Amino acid sequence: MGKNIIVTGGAGYIGSHVCKQLALEGFNPITIDNFSRGFQNWVKWGPLFETDLRDFDSLLKIFKETDPDGVVHLAAYAYVPESVKKPLLYYDNNVIGGINLLKVMRECQVKNLVFSSSCAVYGIPNEIPIKENSKLEPINPYGETKLILENLIGDISRKDGLNSVILRYFNVGGADSEMETGECHEPETHLIPLAIKACVDDSYHLSVFGNDYSTPDGTCIRDYIHVSDLANAHVEALKKITTGSVDLEIINLGSGTGFSVMEIIHTIEEITGMKIKYKFGDQRKGDPAILISKILKAEKILNWTPHSSNIDDIISSALKWANNHN
Repeated sequence: MGKNIIVTGGAGYIGSHVCKQLALEGFNPITIDNFSRGFQNWVKWGPLFETDLRDFDSLLKIFKETDPDGVVHLAAYAYVPESVKKPLLYYDNNVIGGINLLKVMRECQVKNLVFSSSCAVYGIPNEIPIKENSKLEPINPYGETKLILENLIGDISRKDGLNSVILRYFNVGGADSEMETGECHEPETHLIPLAIKACVDDSYHLSVFGNDYSTPDGTCIRDYIHVSDLANAHVEALKKITTGSVDLEIINLGSGTGFSVMEIIHTIEEITGMKIKYKFGDQRKGDPAILISKILKAEKILNWTPHSSNIDDIISSALKWANNHN
């Protein structure tokens, strides 16, 4: 059996894809999840421990029992509007949980970490495409919690020899090609599944937040990456740190291409032959007009390129998943 890898949040959308890719690459993924946002039936590729990262004693017991070679840390609350409404919840769960995890890793001498961060750490970008050394000015509590942990991981890596790769995601979409796991959030907040819902549910109208941005069609532009490409990048990062090729790196993960909200809507309409019911609303506070990643660092350091992240592939796999699970 391959190396034991703890995957926090392994029962979630991204975590389940990461666990599958780890298993395919010969690792033994061990899921830790409290099921506040994940799903038990998505844990298919290794053992499961149900606990909360804020429970230090429980976490320490799991580490001692499983003797992991590394950790992929994905567990976090990740809804930006919710973080604005409930900042204490986000700092408590994301930061305290992350600190506990790092304490347990230090006590058990686990030296390899891949951390799930976010383009939310950039806030309103000062350049497009966004590079890893762009300014960091989060504009919501979610982004702040990610940046706090990034800084802490960096400090520990420099002091204690923790080998770490911090991955800053852009917009994630799509589903596993075998349809073993896909996108589902409660509540659902992501554009592509909500737009698909507006195709098939006569009672649902998609809300488009703002049509007066400084973009060609007035709607926000975002960079979309297929979840399977994202999962593969985690495994490549883990390989680099467990073989000693990398000690501390911060890397963007996206496709390097942007699509507006209306372009996503029109693409879904073209693929399905159906019309999406939508209505324009006000801009959401703090929503940047454009977020597009520069991914040269991922290509160079991880030897990674996004193979499934053209927008038609992302949407087609999301449609197939939705059709199979409605």
